Amino acid sequence: MSNKQLAQYNIIRLKDELDSPVIKEFKDFLAPVNLLAEESSGFVWRLKDDSGAAATDLETPYEDKLIFVNMSVWEDYESLKEYTYKTVHSYFLKSRKKWSNEIEGHKAVMWYIEKGHLPTIMEAKEKLDLLNKNGSTPEAFSMKDIYDESGQVYKG
Repeated sequence: MSNKQLAQYNIIRLKDELDSPVIKEFKDFLAPVNLLAEESSGFVWRLKDDSGAAATDLETPYEDKLIFVNMSVWEDYESLKEYTYKTVHSYFLKSRKKWSNEIEGHKAVMWYIEKGHLPTIMEAKEKLDLLNKNGSTPEAFSMKDIYDESGQVYKG
């Protein structure tokens, strides 16, 4: 049994404030999509604000108040992949241009953590910055260049 878990962090820059009609579909489905994650096999933890429904009211390290952050921890990559690409979550991934503007560089990062550790937003931002600076490495990698918990290229 592994003593590592997979952390993932992603950001988007919304086109407008969360109460805007442009963002309505995104906002309306935050709670159900987050609940789906929590009920998914391999899910461990996700970042939440005081409401417990999402992470929309958290202080972030970004000056731009339209940058929305999301972070979760999973038992393994296969569990995260199943949730991300084979559930209704995939619709929101494919439709993100409806609600968000492009951000230069990577918008998502993954890395392994010790079981029981809950990453902070600052730790996650540092991992995203590391990915944008160095490209995928075992310390911080993209959804396209995946590593396993031993630091080897993931073979799936």
